[in-house]
Order: sequence, then C-alpha cells, then structure tokens
Amino acid sequence: MTARPTIGVLALQGDVAEHAHVLEGLGAHTVKVLSVDQLDAVDGLVVPGGESTTMSKLAVRYGLLDPLRKHVAAGMPVYGTCAGMIMLADRVLGGTADQQTVGGIDMTVRRNAFGRQTESFEAGVRIDGIGTDPFDAVFIRAPWVESVGPGVTVLGSVPGPDEAGRIVAVRQGGLMATSFHPELTDDARVHRLFVDIVKGLE
Repeated sequence: MTARPTIGVLALQGDVAEHAHVLEGLGAHTVKVLSVDQLDAVDGLVVPGGESTTMSKLAVRYGLLDPLRKHVAAGMPVYGTCAGMIMLADRVLGGTADQQTVGGIDMTVRRNAFGRQTESFEAGVRIDGIGTDPFDAVFIRAPWVESVGPGVTVLGSVPGPDEAGRIVAVRQGGLMATSFHPELTDDARVHRLFVDIVKGLE
C-alpha cells in the first residue's frame, strides 16, 4: 500500500464532504464514489450516514449494490457510520421488507434504536484502538448492534435506554462500523484507525 492511499466516500447521501475533509487531513487522497469505475479505483471506502432504506435504493439505482458486495467479499476495507453501519450489517431489525444491505459484518443491527431525530445525543465512548481518552461521539437517529458473530470485535459500547450495554462500534477484518458520526467532531482518531486499516498497519 502506498503512503497516501485513495479512499472513496460513497456519495449517495450523508456527510460526504465532512468525511473527505477528515481523511484528506490524515494524508489520504479522497474520491466521491458514484460509479463502479470510481469504486474500482479506490483502496478503501467510507459509507456515510443518511437514511438506510433510501441509501439501499440509491445503491441499486446507481448499479452499485452488487459491486459493493463483491468488493467487500474480496477484502476491500470499508468503514460505515450510522446508516453506513446498517449497510454493512448482515442482518437488520426494524427495516423495511425490501431493504437490502451490502453486508459483510456478522452482526444484527437495530435501526433508529436510540430514538428519532429529537433524541439525538452525545456521549463519551471508549473505543479500542484509538487510545484511552473517550471519544466524544455524536449520535443522530442512531442504530445499535443487537448481537455479533464470533468473528466480530466489539470496539465500543454505551449504556442504552434500559441501561444495558449497547454496542456502537465494531470491526471484522478490514470492515469497521460505528453508530455515531465522527466526521462531526474535531477528533480524527476513528478515521485515523480506518486509514491505518487501509494501509495494512492495523
């Protein structure tokens, strides 16, 4: 891997520019991905937040869903935030009957688990792999992970409404996902971890 990897940001919805800004600040070259040719040209991919059912429909419309699945199966590093976490889940609770995902992470994710837009919140989350200081995580209509398979590493959890520990950050091989939006903070540690994954350093 070159010292300056090319990381795509899936540009169907969400904070595309914000993710690109953080990644560029970490030394990556970024590309907005809206075509198969653009997808084929990147070393890794960020799937930003948005509305997961709409995102899946747009991925089908742009002819990207099956190519995304093939790249994930072939080992491309991918990081999904919020709706991007849902897109990387093998199983979704609370989705529509026709909702499709890219899959790749052996987890069950519940949509809008923390509540609607009015119940967005911030919380300090300790994330394995980025140091000991908690990450000031921004949750907006966020999902949580109900369960994970044996190949998935839980990177971070927060108390849920019922005070049970709710998983909000996971990794499986080169795939990583968080319930929260690190691109909305000044803390680049989560993105740095993903850049290191793309470079093969983690």
